[in-house]
Amino acid sequence: MIRIAVLDDYQEAARDMADWGALPPGVEVEMFHDHLAEEDALVERLGRFDVVIGMRERTPFSRSLLERLPMLKMLITTGMGNAAFDFDACTDLGIVASGTSSGGGPGTMELTWALILSLARRVPTEDSATRAGQWQTSVGDGLAGKTLGVIGLGNIGSRVAAIGNAFQMVVIAWSQNLTAERAAECDATLVTRDELLARADFATIHLRLSDRTRGLLGRRELAMMKPTAYLVNTSRGPIVDEAALVDALERKAIAGAGLDVFDREPLPLDHPLRRLDNTVITPHLGYVTLDGYRAMYGHAVENIQSYLEGQPVRVINPDVLDRPNLRTPG
Repeated sequence: MIRIAVLDDYQEAARDMADWGALPPGVEVEMFHDHLAEEDALVERLGRFDVVIGMRERTPFSRSLLERLPMLKMLITTGMGNAAFDFDACTDLGIVASGTSSGGGPGTMELTWALILSLARRVPTEDSATRAGQWQTSVGDGLAGKTLGVIGLGNIGSRVAAIGNAFQMVVIAWSQNLTAERAAECDATLVTRDELLARADFATIHLRLSDRTRGLLGRRELAMMKPTAYLVNTSRGPIVDEAALVDALERKAIAGAGLDVFDREPLPLDHPLRRLDNTVITPHLGYVTLDGYRAMYGHAVENIQSYLEGQPVRVINPDVLDRPNLRTPG
């Protein structure tokens, strides 16, 4: 019997997103719809499973957790990278780690613009007011002629910039390695980080979380923004100093923020961001689309099939395959 755990299936969608029946006889799949954060609780839940599928970074797998799961032979992350999974520990312990399609496609770019438009036109506020019997309670901002500051002009950021140009915005951009030539290719102008923050009416973050980007925007940086400006983050919460952002929002030092990512996810019930009226917050939905889920869970099933056949694919830690302590399904 091979036991497979699918974690953090919040929407109870995973079972319909792949052909789990294609797995061979003797394979048991269990979906978990809640989220566990404590290591002891995770060990108790996962101790009997051979394969665990984690949805992105919802549940971290540290070395200490992995060491307490001696039955675990394969760990799958949706996407081909995961800052919350210790892949070196997987290698040391003989656990095959594999990934899938990122599943993102244009989803994060689309959600970025959903947040920008919701902030600019006060969509959540007006929706609630209209349902309560009120009519036209605010005056929104237009986008044409406003300045869009794109922090990170990679795959997602460049798509965000293209839509900004379509809205006839002035598009400026910055990242640590961005060149003027690359910015020009995206119809954007390279500026310094400080100039971007000072000029942008909407500043949107599209960087990977790393040692270089953690805490990239703190109190000093947020203080450079105009009181009429908005900050949007669909990348990773820790890129922004969350306490400094809450303080700026509470003081109305900036006009508002659209946030899909947070330091701690799920966002605690008592978190101040839940009560601020100048935010639009979503529960890390950037990559959460039907097409994305089908790609990610479909690849997860393929990974398990290949692993059970002795020919694992999409392996993130290939060195493990030569380890004498490699944990095999037999």
